[in-house]
Amino acid sequence: MKCDEIQEMMLDVASGTGEAKPVLNEHLRGCPACADKFAGMQETMALLDEWQAPEPSPYFDTRFAARMREERAKPQRATWLSWFRAPALAGALALVLMIAGGVNWFSTRSGGGKVANNNPATPTIVAPPGTAVGDLQELDKDQDLYANYDLLDDLQAPGSDDDQNENP
Repeated sequence: MKCDEIQEMMLDVASGTGEAKPVLNEHLRGCPACADKFAGMQETMALLDEWQAPEPSPYFDTRFAARMREERAKPQRATWLSWFRAPALAGALALVLMIAGGVNWFSTRSGGGKVANNNPATPTIVAPPGTAVGDLQELDKDQDLYANYDLLDDLQAPGSDDDQNENP
């Protein structure tokens, strides 16, 4: 057997919980390193068997209970994070409100995605109707209607006035 396998068996035999097998005895006779380890284990176990645990003081339980009551009565010490929690939550809430307000402000000022001139520093000039600029301004106001004019042509019912004009 190998030394690793023998060393696993040595602890049980040295502590007195297991019996020495003939394989262990043969290996210990032929391997001085394992024999020294086994002798050291036996000495250690003998010392541990002689050792007596000290008896606690008769007043240990009473003093321990009093100390526990004192510790419970002390005010809780603040952790390093507790001072940071309230301002962090307030800051996060303020940030969320600012973002929501900004999104709302930009969506109302831009007219739902359209660019609008709402800057009071640059006044909008209204041209009189009938001029080229006035006509373009009127067309810009109704650009959504004109953009969907093709849809109105597709939705025209058969037999309408336009169909009768085309086929005289």
